[in-house]
Amino acid sequence: MITKEQVESVLGRVRPFLQADGGDIELVDVNGNSADVRLTGMCAGCPSALMTLHVGVELALREEIAEFETLRLL
Repeated sequence: MITKEQVESVLGRVRPFLQADGGDIELVDVNGNSADVRLTGMCAGCPSALMTLHVGVELALREEIAEFETLRLL
């Protein structure tokens, strides 16, 4: 099982890119090998938010944490 600390470490690396566009990402919970996140700021209403999550954030999580499975947007 993955830990919140592992996920937060990866989010800490991608967060500056989101913040540069006026948004942010918040880790809500970790369940098994999946993480629940919430986008805030400009990211919350951005039409590209799902692409950012899957191409940017989820890919970074998969590269860093071998057992990572799913990223869920709340």
